[in-house]
Amino acid sequence: MDQKSTAQVVAVRDDIVTIELLKDAAGSFYPILKNEVVYICPKRLGGDDRQEYLQAEVLRVRHGEADVQVFENTRGVAVGDGVLQSGHMLSVSLGPGLLGQVYDGLQNPLELIASQHGFFLPRGLEVDGVDQQQHWSFQPVVKVGDIVRAGDVIGCVQEGRFKHRIMAPFGLIGDAEISWIQEGSFTIATPVARIRTQNGEEQEVSMQQRWPVRIPVSEPLLKEGLSQRLYPDEPLLTSIRLIDTFFPVARGGTACIPGPFGAGKTVLQSLISRFSDVDIVVIVACGERAGEVVETITEFPNMPDPKGGTLMDRTVIICNTSSMPVAAREASIYTGITISEYYRQMGYNVLVIADSTSRWAQAMRETSGRLEEIPGEEAFPAYLDSAVRALYERAGLIQNNAGDQGSLTLIGTVSPAGGNFEEPVTQSTLRTVKTFLGLSAERAYKRAYPAVDPLISWSRYLDQLSGWYAENLGDEWVAQVKEMQQLLIQGEAVQQMMQVTGEEGVTLKDYILYHKSICLDQVYLQQDAFDDVDISVPIERQQAIFEMLRGCLMNDQEFTDKQQVRDHFVKLTGLFRNLNYSRSDSPDYRRYHEEIIALNDYS
Repeated sequence: MDQKSTAQVVAVRDDIVTIELLKDAAGSFYPILKNEVVYICPKRLGGDDRQEYLQAEVLRVRHGEADVQVFENTRGVAVGDGVLQSGHMLSVSLGPGLLGQVYDGLQNPLELIASQHGFFLPRGLEVDGVDQQQHWSFQPVVKVGDIVRAGDVIGCVQEGRFKHRIMAPFGLIGDAEISWIQEGSFTIATPVARIRTQNGEEQEVSMQQRWPVRIPVSEPLLKEGLSQRLYPDEPLLTSIRLIDTFFPVARGGTACIPGPFGAGKTVLQSLISRFSDVDIVVIVACGERAGEVVETITEFPNMPDPKGGTLMDRTVIICNTSSMPVAAREASIYTGITISEYYRQMGYNVLVIADSTSRWAQAMRETSGRLEEIPGEEAFPAYLDSAVRALYERAGLIQNNAGDQGSLTLIGTVSPAGGNFEEPVTQSTLRTVKTFLGLSAERAYKRAYPAVDPLISWSRYLDQLSGWYAENLGDEWVAQVKEMQQLLIQGEAVQQMMQVTGEEGVTLKDYILYHKSICLDQVYLQQDAFDDVDISVPIERQQAIFEMLRGCLMNDQEFTDKQQVRDHFVKLTGLFRNLNYSRSDSPDYRRYHEEIIALNDYS
């Protein structure tokens, strides 16, 4: 980094600092780019105490001036302080050693910082995102003379249970020839190969590379035809009945989980992280309360992973709570997604959970206000909709140049004030995602888990993935699911009528319909997160229980009065609940199954 100051501070507004560019010997302003990283020294021009430099990102460039957002407290920054340019955009380090880490929004490893500096982040501190001292056993898969292009695998190291593929630089242009490569145990900064580019220049390649977080990793590869974006054609199985059956999320798709305080977002996203059929999980705690984040950090290392080991072995946590700088909160989501795209490019299935995008949008609102931009609805920036859309568009299914497919599934939680789904962030998100899992305070109060309201939630993937369902669950699966969704709607209509007229005001037929919908809700849509069996339901078991339950509900039994209807469905609900708690190969499961068949007189 050039140590010569190229600008100086002329104004400070909270974390927004206006800098004035200096002129070079020719009388021209030093060039500066949008999103470039600069360092502000809270001394006078020419200060050289590197520990006091504050990292900032250029937001807006004008003639001779620029507005930058500082990622830390600007206390002590004054007019006339020097500014150094880094010459690169806000970037993260990509390489072996990312898994199992807890970072802040700028990829500073919090556990390492805590061990060295205690519980408070020193100002101006910048730590390598990946351990530079750890050695990794590098196994090359190419030899001298081979031709590689951007993103091609040149070797592998073992990172826990995963084969971490070392790839040619993503920014490489055209063909390059391997001129030298070695095998052995090295640190990630040690050159393991050299490539000769098209213009004859020699370029060293190590096991790490830096990539700007604002630019998708796959963008240059897609432009050069080295990767291909595919159409998602199979669901991301979460083992949660309500999601997998009624409101599926595609592998490589997008979803949002909006809900008020106390509706169960944290528990739901925790179970999705633990039991979803993915290789790697990246959790971005963006502006949430520190207590919730601490719970995640302390539980994940001790939580057994269904795939073996602990859940933290395949998890990366980006932690930027509400008590941490607002500017870094806005950057944290991009940091998490860039790390996820890196593993996706290797061919892994990655799940990103952003909690919550409301806090991320609020950080944008604060920054926009300090920049005095024209506000949109509820003072959010006018570009909120495009920013949300650009964020979710980084999800997707990718096939790399080697033919391996990797996916990035993005699930964002939204925390609308007062549970108001009409507010701008929720509405912008709904216009972008394809699955909407709306949490209900009323259902949460009734202890219905997950508290997803089936009457307002939807998924556009149910029809999109019909081919997969037909092949794996039967040709009639989608139609049967829609039939049960319609039953829920009809049951709700009868319930609304009963609230006005009472049970006596509805016909026996409508009363039966109401109890069928209640049975479906309590038996299938609700799941016990504290039961060892019911906490995670494989799709095969979901199919068996769904078909059995549908057979009961569609069976036209004759009832003489409403008391008989009530008694029948209370007993049926109890049997199915006991069935949900019984393992599929147990005697209890077979016994409850037989009792259900006998009760409904069908086979």
